[in-house]
Amino acid sequence: MNKKSVGILGIGSYVPAKVVTNKDIEKMVDTSDEWIVERTGIRERHIAAAGEATSDLAAIAAQRALEDAGVGAGEIELILVATATPDMYFPATACLVQSSLKAVNAAAFDLSAVCSGFVYGLVTGSQFIMAGTYRKVLVIGAETFSRITDWTDRSTCAIFGDGAGAVVLGETSPGCGVLGIHLGADGAGGDLLKVPAGGSRQPASAETISQRLHFVHMNGNEVYKFAVKIMGEAANRALENANLSPADITYLVPHQANIRICQAAAKRLGLPMEKVLVNIDKYGNTSAASIPIVLDEALKSGRVKNGDILVLVGFGGGLTWAASVVKWCKG
Repeated sequence: MNKKSVGILGIGSYVPAKVVTNKDIEKMVDTSDEWIVERTGIRERHIAAAGEATSDLAAIAAQRALEDAGVGAGEIELILVATATPDMYFPATACLVQSSLKAVNAAAFDLSAVCSGFVYGLVTGSQFIMAGTYRKVLVIGAETFSRITDWTDRSTCAIFGDGAGAVVLGETSPGCGVLGIHLGADGAGGDLLKVPAGGSRQPASAETISQRLHFVHMNGNEVYKFAVKIMGEAANRALENANLSPADITYLVPHQANIRICQAAAKRLGLPMEKVLVNIDKYGNTSAASIPIVLDEALKSGRVKNGDILVLVGFGGGLTWAASVVKWCKG
């Protein structure tokens, strides 16, 4: 039996209405617009409104993806939400999205790989379809990192934003869709990027709250060095898995963490920045949502066309990394 080809049938994204600019950040901590732009490439980010949770963002992005695919919610057989900022410990955010969409025939679960989460989810969802278990899978990357951002910490508060992106996966024409993959992890680097408290090791207490341990803690220098190294390596491994080379890439679709990391990945692959999809200036780092958001924008603007070879690549806490080569074929 020939292996099924699995691709993206539809895509959608959503970011909250509220915008926080670098000038706004200047009023919170000792930093400047010029410093933030130079170091990260970020100019503004979108922040969820009071009462707006990760599942709310995810459901809107998902509904847009369903409409783009021309697929009804009842046709979805699995919902997978990649998030590090769930609405609550349980039920899974995916179950809340299932209820919102009325996708009554879908199994649902969350996946935690932080900023690598969407590509991990894309690969996981694809396997279910290739195996013949499901026909239509909804994969969502959604985050409200503003809820775990310490707005008094100048080293992290300018980096993150909120948003969601979603894709509908299904069988596609032979030679299209997901062509190659690579997933990886190094748990020894877990301390470099984490939210220390709130889990079973350090349950919430007056002490953990006073020490601000429920917010993101990051060793920025070490994470940067890791990212610069791993992004190009992961992309190359996925290309090898697809029997392709960097010369075949139409667009690199990197996790939007830092413009300098995107530039380093492009250099490693021998690509000009014209071949790199970037929107970090508008949204900041939206973690698992960043890759589907930038891809959705590129598709809606007509920049990505049928037959293009895309390399989706991300890195995140864990430490994790993930890459997937996708041949875009739709319509």
